[in-house]
Amino acid sequence: MRLDKYLKVSRLIKRRTIAKEICDGGKVKINGKVAKASSDVKVGDRLEIGFGQKQLCAEVLEIKETVRADEAKNLYKLISGSEIE
Repeated sequence: MRLDKYLKVSRLIKRRTIAKEICDGGKVKINGKVAKASSDVKVGDRLEIGFGQKQLCAEVLEIKETVRADEAKNLYKLISGSEIE
């Protein structure tokens, strides 16, 4: 699945267009490498997302095309005390 779509489906980022802008701005890494919006996300990948001064780290646990809002948190696991505001 494309990175920008995964960020939207998992609700790590609210809108896909914003996810695309953040990815294209070089603020998202997959397994330590800067990733574009079109990069493939696989189970087990580690995502690092820069939100201003904060850094969010998450591990991909599952990939689905669509999920309900209450099930979105099951798609990833936050790593090392990362928080979503």
